[in-house]
Amino acid sequence: MKQLVFLLEEESMKALLDILLPQILPPDVIFLCIPHEGKQDLEKSIPIKLRAWQTPGTSFVVVRDKDHADCLDLKKRLVKLCEQAGRSDSLVRIACHELESWFLGDLAAVEKAFNIKKLTAQQQSRKYRDPDKLANASEELEKLVKGYRKVSGAKKIAAFMAIDQNYSHSFNCFISGVNGLLGTG
Repeated sequence: MKQLVFLLEEESMKALLDILLPQILPPDVIFLCIPHEGKQDLEKSIPIKLRAWQTPGTSFVVVRDKDHADCLDLKKRLVKLCEQAGRSDSLVRIACHELESWFLGDLAAVEKAFNIKKLTAQQQSRKYRDPDKLANASEELEKLVKGYRKVSGAKKIAAFMAIDQNYSHSFNCFISGVNGLLGTG
């Protein structure tokens, strides 16, 4: 039995992945999502958890928001933390700029989750064709969804997300990375 352990920056990513991962993982793969209290907490935790984990057949996936960092430098730093902990086989993925970019990449899911008429049609607008370029994706989502809350919103949207129809490049990299880790992609 293979196990995937996801080390996450925050609770809203866990809310998303708890719903999304069963749709893409084979039945013989179990997963555990471990949220942290922000990026600093996550980065402190990576070497500790990776060194201490002793369960055979476990692979790790680290997921963090890009925010305003340089994506390549950030990924190198996270990969180095994994390597220093003896787990160079860990997968590191960056949500550009933040988790909400993944939601804006699937406006059909947002429309269904919050019953917002004609939102899907906006997917072809310049702003939403490449949501990873939006430095303020959470603000953009809050404009579309009045009263949006990160964790409950992630749960609602995740229930409708299409794995293979997302305009967020970083979401697609995450999905292909997990599939590659399992040898299914």
